[in-house]
Amino acid sequence: MTTATRAARTRMLHPDPLVRRLSWILLVNTVGTGLFITVSALYFTRIVGLGVGQVGLGLTLAGICGVAASVPAGRAADRWGSRRVLIVLTVVEAAGMASYTLVRSFAVFLVVVCAETAVDRGSAVVRNTLYADVLPKETRVAGRAYLRAVTNVGLGVGAALAAVALQLDTRTAYVVVILTNAASFAIVAAMLLRIPAGGMRDTAAPPVAKPRGAVRDLPFFVVTVLNALLGLQFAVLNVGIPLWVARETSAPRAVIAASMILNTVLVVALQVRATRGVLDPGSAARTCRTAGLLLAAACLVIAVSHGLSPVAATLVLLTAVLLQGLGEVLSQAGGWLLSYELADPQATGAYQGVFNAGMSAAMMVGPALITSTAIGHGPAGWAIPTALFAVSGAAMLPAVRWAERRRAAGAISTG
Repeated sequence: MTTATRAARTRMLHPDPLVRRLSWILLVNTVGTGLFITVSALYFTRIVGLGVGQVGLGLTLAGICGVAASVPAGRAADRWGSRRVLIVLTVVEAAGMASYTLVRSFAVFLVVVCAETAVDRGSAVVRNTLYADVLPKETRVAGRAYLRAVTNVGLGVGAALAAVALQLDTRTAYVVVILTNAASFAIVAAMLLRIPAGGMRDTAAPPVAKPRGAVRDLPFFVVTVLNALLGLQFAVLNVGIPLWVARETSAPRAVIAASMILNTVLVVALQVRATRGVLDPGSAARTCRTAGLLLAAACLVIAVSHGLSPVAATLVLLTAVLLQGLGEVLSQAGGWLLSYELADPQATGAYQGVFNAGMSAAMMVGPALITSTAIGHGPAGWAIPTALFAVSGAAMLPAVRWAERRRAAGAISTG
């Protein structure tokens, strides 16, 4: 290895050994996930023999289970420790993933996908709680940004490897992919044993609410809802743009793949940088406001692509993806800080559960909302997501000020 190569590799690796260890765990996890999500639709329809409507219904019900599992998982992390709970959930997730190979009917599919999704969403909550437990407060958001960049790399690698199974298009090939993902969960569970049990939470800080009162913390709930509305951007990228390109523009279908690639590159390149100005709840709220404006602009630009020539439509759509990508990294950076800083430090898991439940709900309803508005009503339909992004971003500032006043009042009353 040359000196230049070694230096480049050093720049890519995080300087904190704990973050590096977490990134390797996440890389193993997301490569397996990228493999599975790339082939899952074809496996369930072509190999298992389920109808498209059955798969859609199953995934919708599974999404509801995922939302419901978020808060209990966070409370479990508060009670028994995030690392311990995450190891247990990861082992269960490995078994659930392997169970997909046994699916032969819609009834079995429904049971497995609901259980697996609930555990997966619960694991995400506990993982975020683990970051609060093991990463210092001053580097927590930047560390999460680095880990999110690693997530995108892992998903991309997994998707690329899944192309082999898609080309073979046999039951054996798909089963190998599923079992490989199951094995990745087992490996992650073993790797988690090397992560410290925790100790970074500010447990000496005054409580904001009772540990089981996260769902009744109204200011935090409002921030969660606003963040979830910003999270509808993922439906714009993953559902809105592909359908819009195919149905409403003359742009080549290759733009769909180019959009995904451009988004991945933007997140990997900019997510860490996007956290540099996010230092406190106020700056996080302003960052979310900027993100909302960028996401609203992206929707307007998408609408403009209607009726243009193939070249012009392609350039306009890629501009929209650029705006969406900038909005994405900023909204994620702001949301992460708010989810930690506005939470009761003695109930981080419960608060992460509420916050993640909001994002899970957005992921669940987002496709239906985008298809029924933007895709269902042409260029004028993009006005609704445009307004949602702009208003939710702007409303974040007063909502965060309200939450901060509540924290201050709680500190006074318990001091």
